Amino acid sequence: MTTPPALLLVGHGTRDDAGAEAFRSFVRDLGRRRPDLPVAGGFIELSPPPLADAVSDLTGRGVRRFAAVPLMLVSAGHAKGDIPAALAREKLRHPGTSYAYGRPLGPHPSLLEVLERRVDEALADPGRDLGTPGGTGSFPGDRARTTVLLVGRGSTDPDANAEVHKAARLLWEGRGYAGVETAFVSLAAPDVPAGLERCRRLGADRIVVLPYFLFTGILPERVRQQAEGWAKAHPETEVRCADVMGPTDELAELVWERYEEAVRGDLRMNCDTCVYRVALPGFEDKVGMPQQPHHHPDDDGHHHHHHGGHAHAH
Repeated sequence: MTTPPALLLVGHGTRDDAGAEAFRSFVRDLGRRRPDLPVAGGFIELSPPPLADAVSDLTGRGVRRFAAVPLMLVSAGHAKGDIPAALAREKLRHPGTSYAYGRPLGPHPSLLEVLERRVDEALADPGRDLGTPGGTGSFPGDRARTTVLLVGRGSTDPDANAEVHKAARLLWEGRGYAGVETAFVSLAAPDVPAGLERCRRLGADRIVVLPYFLFTGILPERVRQQAEGWAKAHPETEVRCADVMGPTDELAELVWERYEEAVRGDLRMNCDTCVYRVALPGFEDKVGMPQQPHHHPDDDGHHHHHHGGHAHAH
């Protein structure tokens, strides 16, 4: 009987110790869920363990076949270029190994359910009010007066930013919110204050800021701080901040779904609006760019580099 490929989780990395530990803890939990399967996880940058160490750990256990799943919500430069390039590098370092590459998590229905749950928790907890501590009571079920501001990481890749808008629209559909708007915490407009101002001008008197992040970290905390600053300047608008999604059962089940897809070779990656394959206005120079691993100098939201292409990710 052929041994199934090991699961290799790939994270972005963060300078926030709690966020990095949340990823590592999630990887350990996945291993407990499938004790028959070797499981490891590593980061592209900023946090230990690096991806190379995770691969070395697995090859040291005799693993030769991998299914790599990016623990990322959108397919930006990391998923399209950096991870495939890093996997190609590891293949050279460990002759005889082979990799199947899964797709990012995306706006999957099960994750939309988690987001919906986080909004409900924020509505039910007056302690989450950013402008007036203690708030004005709970409003469970009163979604018709609630506008949600979904805040993504932000990217220089227009396709990745569009995926956040898609998640926002899917979250809006059928759930009875007054609206779901979109903002980004770095690298893309509108930023959090501009997103909140847009909600206000559209008539919102109650806004739930919803971080589109898996785990806690520097950027989700920045989302909360920026929302708090805007809320204090606009006391007439009730603003509450929801939690990040966190290591839920839904997330674990989705990772296994992405793993099975990769093992079967059923990837279905989106190429129609990929900046490395299609000449999008203002991004024509990126078409066909070679993929090369890189290292971010920091996590301050100002990445001075160009992402590589992703010919090998398809």
